[in-house]
Formats: sequence, C-alpha cells, structure tokens
Amino acid sequence: MKLAKSVYSEEGLILLGAHVELNDSYIQRLKDMGVGFVYIEDQETEGIEAPNLLSDQTRQEANYRIRKEFKSLMGKDMIKSRVGSSHLGKTFSPVLDQIIDDLSSHQEAMVMLGDIQATDDYIFRHSLNVCVYTTLFGLRYGYEREELKQLSMGAMLHDIGKTQLNQKVLKKPGKLTEEEYQHVKLHTEYGFRILKDEPNIPLVVAHCAFQHHERLNGSGYPRGIGETGIHEFAKWIAIADSYDAMTTHRVYRNARMPHEALEILYTGAGTLYDQAMLCLFRDTIAVYPLGMTVQLSTGESGVVAKLNPIYPQRPVIRLLTDPDGVPYADLREKDLAESLNITILGAKFDI
Repeated sequence: MKLAKSVYSEEGLILLGAHVELNDSYIQRLKDMGVGFVYIEDQETEGIEAPNLLSDQTRQEANYRIRKEFKSLMGKDMIKSRVGSSHLGKTFSPVLDQIIDDLSSHQEAMVMLGDIQATDDYIFRHSLNVCVYTTLFGLRYGYEREELKQLSMGAMLHDIGKTQLNQKVLKKPGKLTEEEYQHVKLHTEYGFRILKDEPNIPLVVAHCAFQHHERLNGSGYPRGIGETGIHEFAKWIAIADSYDAMTTHRVYRNARMPHEALEILYTGAGTLYDQAMLCLFRDTIAVYPLGMTVQLSTGESGVVAKLNPIYPQRPVIRLLTDPDGVPYADLREKDLAESLNITILGAKFDI
C-alpha cells in the first residue's frame, strides 16, 4: 500500500510523504504515534482526492507557534505570577492571517476530518483543528475580517488554560475522579486570567476561553450561565470544540465518525448548542469524508467519491462490490442525492 496523503509530525512537518510505500514497521509506528487512519492509493479510488484547506507552510507555522507558546507556559505559574505573556497577540496574529487567507480561498469546501498528524499532546492538534473549523464557520456566516480574526484567535487560544493544569491528570488514560474532573474544569478560568489583560489580545478572546464550556440551558461551567450570557463567539467554539474532541483518537477511546459526532451534537440542539449554528455546522462539515468506506442499504459497498454541498448527508459513492461482496469489474458511481431510496447503513475508517 502507498500513502495518498502525507502524514505530519508533531511539529507539522511531513513525517511520511504521499506515495511512500507502507510496511509493517511503518504501520506499527503510526499506531504508536496515535495516527488512527491514513489515505491509501489504489486503482478503485483513483482520482478521489481530499483537499488540504491549509498550505503546508501555514500548517507548519501554526503548529510551531502553538507548541512553542503553550509549552513555554506549561513551565510557569501564570495564575499567581504578575508577569504576563505580552507577546502572545503579536505571535499568533500573523499565522491567524495566514489561516484566514488559506480558508478564504476554500470557502465552498466542506470541512473534512483534521489532517493526519502524529502528536504527543492532544492540546496542540486540538487547538489548531478548532481554529480551522471555527474560522471556516465564521467565513460562511459572513463575519468581517476584524471580527473573524478575533473569532479565530479565540478558537486558537480557547484551551490555553490547560497549560496550567496538572499534565498527568490531563493525559490520564482512564476515567477521572470527581476531584480530577473539578481540577480540569479550572482551565476555563485559568485561560481567562492569562488572556484578559494581555495587550494585542481583545477581551472577547479571553471570554472565548472562559465560556466555551457554557451551555444554553445553564448546565455548563464555570458559571452555569444561560443562553443570553454566552458570547456568540463562544457558542461557535463550543460546537467545534465538542466535534473535534469526538472525532479525534484519544488514549482512552477511539474516535467517533463524523456522522456519529453530528448526531450526538444534535441531541443538544436548542438546549446545549445554538440550533441555527448547528444547522450551518451540519451544512459545512463533510459528514462522510472523501475516501471513507461505506456500506449501502442495497448491500453494496463503496467509497465516498464526491461531496454534495447542498445535501452533505448524501454524497456520490463509487461502488466497489456488489451485494454478495464481489468486486465490480467496471467503474460505477451512484449519487445518493438522486437515489433517495438508498441510504448509508455504516461507515468506517481505520488504519
């Protein structure tokens, strides 16, 4: 098997490039590094390519900045210290401009799963993913550049308070005790304290860190405020934060598939998350990403070949096998937006 898309290192550099031939050693190393799936070249899926929303340069720069700044804060007590990080705004501003520029040229693209990347710390990858998702939602929503950049910065730094937590608790592979859970919840307050007085960082960015775990019905934390008390930016970030957490492999559980994560989000529509925002989110993400293997109600199997922006839940499927599991000899595609009697029964992605 040969890779169809590159796999990135923790720093955002190419770890294994596209077209590299895999072997048992590579596969085991990828598993050990937390990579849950890869794209593979084969004749049946030739021509199906998942787009990169960010350029390699932008991704590398964003990863570098996040890792450098967050790691430097992990060695300091920013809560008791009177010395702030006055450079944070200037450090992240240029890379946020790059992200916005890259995404602006892909506004019609649907959000795929986060790029395949090895990581030793979930917070780094999560911060970038949430920033990308939220910024694209902001573009679709129609925010002007200044507001969009504030939203983007709020998303990038929403979890900065986790740098002040006990990292062993944060990375614990099992269920947290009540005491540990209360400790983790402090990251929202810590993030607000780190950001609220920083020059070059708007106060709304600090409120994004403070409020991204608040929920419309008042069941969130840290203050349990209701819908009218939550800033609009924090509502966007809450959706992207929850979605990325569910669709990312963690040490204590496997990732959920996009359509599963969306179903879970919709159980909280109007109570946990803003319903109108969820509708835009639903129409922006690729529920069944390009290249994903699916099983159809006809008994046939295939892979997602094209996305339907108007009907995200009904993509074009390239059929691979008939109902008996026999491979088709010729190229066949079925547009589920036109074949409404056919449904996707299941989907999977794994390494």
